[in-house]
Amino acid sequence: MGGVIVSRNTYIASIRQALTEEMRRDESVILIGEDVRLGVFAGTRGLCDEFGPDRVIDTPISELAVAGAGIGAAATGLRTVVDLMFGTFLYLAMDQIANQAGNMRYMFGGQTSLPVVFMTQNGGGLGAGPHHSQPMHPLFMNMPLIKVVVPSNPFDAKGLLKAAIRDDNPVVFLNQLSLGATRAEVPEGELVIPLGVGEIKRQGSDVTICSAGLAVHRCMEAAEVLASDGIEAEVIDLRTLKPWDKQLVIDSVAKTGRFIAVDESYPTCGAASEWAATVAEFAFSDLKAPVRRVSNTDVPMPFNPDLERQVMPSAADVVEAARSTVGVGIGVNADGMPAVDGD
Repeated sequence: MGGVIVSRNTYIASIRQALTEEMRRDESVILIGEDVRLGVFAGTRGLCDEFGPDRVIDTPISELAVAGAGIGAAATGLRTVVDLMFGTFLYLAMDQIANQAGNMRYMFGGQTSLPVVFMTQNGGGLGAGPHHSQPMHPLFMNMPLIKVVVPSNPFDAKGLLKAAIRDDNPVVFLNQLSLGATRAEVPEGELVIPLGVGEIKRQGSDVTICSAGLAVHRCMEAAEVLASDGIEAEVIDLRTLKPWDKQLVIDSVAKTGRFIAVDESYPTCGAASEWAATVAEFAFSDLKAPVRRVSNTDVPMPFNPDLERQVMPSAADVVEAARSTVGVGIGVNADGMPAVDGD
């Protein structure tokens, strides 16, 4: 990469690298949260040694207060990263995020900016149980003026976090705990991935599969299986869920004529439902088959790892949906019609 130092980083190391580089670059960037000096998930570990306790601030265990402090700091000139550990803890900070962070720029007529990043662990995969594994992203996708980011790999984690810190709007940045040890080549120094820009991870001509976060890996696994069936799947990693790259998806569907939305959230008002509805609305004339959704089973996230795997979308679930939508192995319901979700 032309003299740029590239390391094979873990996801967690990429988060720490992004925070370190941004705090060196801009003295207005601060980090606050519960045990951020200790770094329970290692992403903030060692930052206090370099930047001191005035910029790396441990807080009491009060998510509402921590979120409020971060919003107040952002509204008065700082760039705040608020580490709230687990996504489900955002429920405890909901008033501050939804009523304050999401509304301030609008209510103040644009006289202030809100450069605050709420960084947490999102979703399942490690058997952490319902209090620590719920998928939170659809909730914040439904809030105006709040951006939502869900990286799937270490390279994107660094580039998207740097972009989130530099953004003048509130960003909910959701890491997948089960991706923490995954590795990829990540350059040191300037790497900024614009928010709202997706990426085609695999080119294909028969069906478009859209996803984000951990589910992207299941989709890539499914695409390999489908290729052995002669089905070439195009896999899209949205990376940012609000705003999301609608045009990338619509252009892909124009090429493939089929669409599957795969997301680790629940079917009702989930992210997959948003993607599927958009494709049905804006790419209907290109569709050769009904859109399909592959989502979590609508139950609390189990603690038992085997049960958890049954709840979350798997590569096999994606393969089944793809085979169905291209007419390979499609079943029929009791009326002799092609089977759809719910039959």
